[in-house]
Amino acid sequence: MATAATKVGPKFQVTIPKTVRDAVGLKVGDLVEASVGRDGIVLRQKVRSDKPVSLARQLEESEAAVRAGRVLGPFKSASAAMKAVKARARRVDRTVRR
Repeated sequence: MATAATKVGPKFQVTIPKTVRDAVGLKVGDLVEASVGRDGIVLRQKVRSDKPVSLARQLEESEAAVRAGRVLGPFKSASAAMKAVKARARRVDRTVRR
């Protein structure tokens, strides 16, 4: 098991030593969970996972958006899509300013 000592910084930040990071495969941006254990502070890697949403629910939400008019298109080209998006943004901007 990889262990190493490190000190607590002025903002209570702790640098995880390279030997420990390498041993568990920790990378920049990974999440860790801090908790109190029997022997002190315990850091565990956390895996971010999205809640699974059923395909039927996604389809239902999409159809509701179409019925409510919250979609644009279909478009024959990317430039036509961009024109529609910019026009929609201008309309929304005008209503927000009022």
